[in-house]
Amino acid sequence: MENKTKENRKHIGFFGRCNVGKSSLINALTNQEISIVSAQSGTTTDVVKKSIELYGVGAVVLLDTAGLDDNTVLGEQRVKSSKHALTLVDAAVLVISENKVGDIEKDFLEQCKSLSVPCIVVYNKQDVEKATEQTKKQVAELTNSQLLVLEDHSKEQMLQISSKLKDVLSSFEVEKRTVLQGIVKPLDIVVLVAPIDSSAPEGRLILPQVQTIRDALDKACICIVVKETELECLLKEKGIKPDLIVTDSQVFGFVSKIVPNEIPLTSFSVLLSRMKGAFEQYLKGTPYLDKLKDGDKVLMLESCTHQPTCEDIGRVKLPMMIRKYTGKDIKCEAVSGLTKIETPLSEYAMIIQCGGCVATAKQIHSRLQPALDMGIAVSNYGLAIAYMNGIFNRVTAIFK
Repeated sequence: MENKTKENRKHIGFFGRCNVGKSSLINALTNQEISIVSAQSGTTTDVVKKSIELYGVGAVVLLDTAGLDDNTVLGEQRVKSSKHALTLVDAAVLVISENKVGDIEKDFLEQCKSLSVPCIVVYNKQDVEKATEQTKKQVAELTNSQLLVLEDHSKEQMLQISSKLKDVLSSFEVEKRTVLQGIVKPLDIVVLVAPIDSSAPEGRLILPQVQTIRDALDKACICIVVKETELECLLKEKGIKPDLIVTDSQVFGFVSKIVPNEIPLTSFSVLLSRMKGAFEQYLKGTPYLDKLKDGDKVLMLESCTHQPTCEDIGRVKLPMMIRKYTGKDIKCEAVSGLTKIETPLSEYAMIIQCGGCVATAKQIHSRLQPALDMGIAVSNYGLAIAYMNGIFNRVTAIFK
């Protein structure tokens, strides 16, 4: 069964100049008043998001962005926000009108190509000025696909947009995986080790744990959840023989000493990195921890936004582990919530990405690709912790 939570939904962004009708198009597509519509330039300021079921596509998140030519007082910031939104989407809809296909549209389409974001071009406001053959030709040359001309915002025309989006998303699909895909079978006993510390949300489990429980149940496995302090009792006194143990990476050192070598062991973060991250690049990049030097900067990428605590993994525990492991004065910086990375990537010796439980695979790949293009080593929280605990090969053995 496909998980329909927000982090697994396709993200589709609507882009274009001011007043081309992006917001009204989204309202027509959703049949709801999602975005404010006005003839006033700059009506849409921050990116507006709406989760819906799109016919033929499924569960998606639509993003309404500010105009790419916004020249209002805050226009420059709004344009930057819109361009950053392009790094977060699985597909883009470029809306044009009045036969304007200039540098703004050409630059945007080039950005789509560089980020491997499929884009369809929609001609809006046909009633104001009809699309010319020249415009259709320009779009065809720039995109290798036909311009979709909207005569109106009827249901039939909206279904055409959905159909086109379905086609482009299918052709650019990042390989689909589930958390436990290929490493468990029905009736396997899967033990999940879930520490409860000050950083754990009160009264509930963290999302990676919930996702793993659900996937284990979907795969007809027998799922047992324990704290690390009860794991030894489960294995020795209760006589449970798991087919797989998945632990929080923070207690890798403790858990690995309890779990016999013949029992497969990995972590939630490692599973997520395989499910939606740049896993092969992580495997190659993690050993770079041994090459870090005094004064090197390491960027910690967190996909979620949360209030840090004294036990925060990305901002406190992992940086301390890196400094202790390397014996070097390593400077660690954190960027959270998929916000733009302001510091030039060239300043970082290494980048370590979280599991990405609230991000899509496309968002993580887009975020890491510039660093990979520059030859910067990348790793994942779980893999980095496993490496520094000397169990890197053990926790990745189940994937080989």
